[in-house]
Amino acid sequence: MSSDLWNFALRFYARPGVEQTCLQLQNTGADVCLLLCACWLQQSAHGYSAQRCAQLQTLAQPWQQQVITPLRQLRQNWRAAAQQQSELALLREQLKVLEQQAERQLLDQLEACALAWPALTSAENGDWLSQLSGGAGALDALQWLRAEVNQT
Repeated sequence: MSSDLWNFALRFYARPGVEQTCLQLQNTGADVCLLLCACWLQQSAHGYSAQRCAQLQTLAQPWQQQVITPLRQLRQNWRAAAQQQSELALLREQLKVLEQQAERQLLDQLEACALAWPALTSAENGDWLSQLSGGAGALDALQWLRAEVNQT
């Protein structure tokens, strides 16, 4: 399977300020994988449609709720205790790797979905970032991400 979205996500997330902005939006309810997918779709000029947006959200929601979020919560719950117990710190790092693998699986699924779309003859007026942020967070954070995407 192609890994364009994964590679884009790694490069984009490593840019100064992107991680902090994505985590800020995550704290207000956004799915970071969908945010990164939105940035990739925006950057690669995939035509927007409400149906496509809903398709990505429907695909992401169960994986996010059943796999990624529980791994993240467990890892975060162990933060303080792991500072005192080296064995727990090692397990916490392994959880982080599992969480990242789960995120990659989701990004691969989102990419496969997007690559299967036929070309649109006319795209709806819509913005991937605004729609896939889940209505979460600060408008300024979304505008900042949009500006970053335009610089890639």
